[in-house]
Amino acid sequence: MSRISIAVNKALSDSPLGSAVLKSCDLSTNKRNEVIAELDDFEETRKQAREVRQFAIDNLESLIDLFTKNFEAAGGKVHQAADERDACGIVLELLKRRNARKGIKSKSMVAEEIGLGEALEHAGIDAIESDLGEFIVQLAGEPPSHITAPALHRSRQSIGKLLSAKLKFPYTDDPAKLTKEARGHLRKRFLTADFGIAGANFFVAESGHLVMVENEGNGRMGFTTPPLFISITGIEKAVGALPDLSPMLRLLARSSTGQRFTTYTSLIRPTRPGEDGPGEMHVILVDNGRREAIADPDLREMMLCIRCGACLNICPVYKSVGGHAYKSVYPGPMGAIWSNIVGTPTAESAELPDLSTLCGACKDVCPISIDIPRMLLELRGRRPKGAIESSAAATWKWTMSSPERYETAGKIARTAGMLLPNGLPGGWLSGGGSSYREDAPDQGEEPANE
Repeated sequence: MSRISIAVNKALSDSPLGSAVLKSCDLSTNKRNEVIAELDDFEETRKQAREVRQFAIDNLESLIDLFTKNFEAAGGKVHQAADERDACGIVLELLKRRNARKGIKSKSMVAEEIGLGEALEHAGIDAIESDLGEFIVQLAGEPPSHITAPALHRSRQSIGKLLSAKLKFPYTDDPAKLTKEARGHLRKRFLTADFGIAGANFFVAESGHLVMVENEGNGRMGFTTPPLFISITGIEKAVGALPDLSPMLRLLARSSTGQRFTTYTSLIRPTRPGEDGPGEMHVILVDNGRREAIADPDLREMMLCIRCGACLNICPVYKSVGGHAYKSVYPGPMGAIWSNIVGTPTAESAELPDLSTLCGACKDVCPISIDIPRMLLELRGRRPKGAIESSAAATWKWTMSSPERYETAGKIARTAGMLLPNGLPGGWLSGGGSSYREDAPDQGEEPANE
């Protein structure tokens, strides 16, 4: 049994986990549906957003060159990282150059993807996560369980126990009090940090701006207070010009958190002397498999993703097992594809497309209308098959390709059903192939999904 199978079985037997994940996902989806319904031009905005993303992917290299020119003209520096090792190496070299030993990190899935936290810790550099959810999972020694809500899997009681133990204050499970305690702890680091690190939702080629979309203000504060600021993002996050942000920002918060807009939307560039902001600013554009995916006609569409997390919130599989069961930085429907694109895909990541019902809900809620089910099927087809599975698939294909063979197979199945004993587990071969009985007694609980 694989690690993923073990993790899935463990998650399915964890009732508190299932309850926390389901409640959070359903709340986010309901809020998303309410604010989407307010848009009279939702489908048109969706179409515009997809066109913006498609233009960026089709013209990516020229947009990266233009962004680099404009960002560096403003006084910053753009680096391109081929892979995880390259990206972490650039960050460590920048910190070493300034003898920076303690810093503040804001939420970044690309930083998680490249294993930056572990690289910093191994180098003896103290970097505290400043997003509250990321701070919680960092204290717990856990990876994030959701791309927008890292601590979604935890109840407020478990968070209260964790924070009171780690930060040394009396236990409480009151969210406002817990937030206040965490804020007090983090504020000291903001004011003394040697560096700030954050992700970026987009980078604008024509103006040289980075765009950060957040609710807590920690990304903006991590930019303004330390003397060194490093932004890490994927190469695919390009947009051509500032007006292109309009449909993206109208849909991102609505799809992600059910808000019309997030509390903070920051457009940042290198600052001039005397302005608030860092004296030194760098952007690291990470490839790590993205260019290869763009060149793949069957997976190219995934590069349009804006990481809203709506597909996780709607997915019946994710809602049942949570993010940690995927054993991947990127969980859920989008994660099953991303995990087979970025870094070095493994036999384990090849299993992830099987964690889907292919119900199509992920495509329905996607603000960019990405056909996730199609790519999940594509990756299932690419997965190496064992001898038995390959033989069964070949037999099925051969049978289904001929009406005569299909009919013959049906007759054999019906005959087998009549000859086999009715006492088989569940009796599923008897009574027309169903074990359901209208007169079955109510046993008080829903059966487990096996």
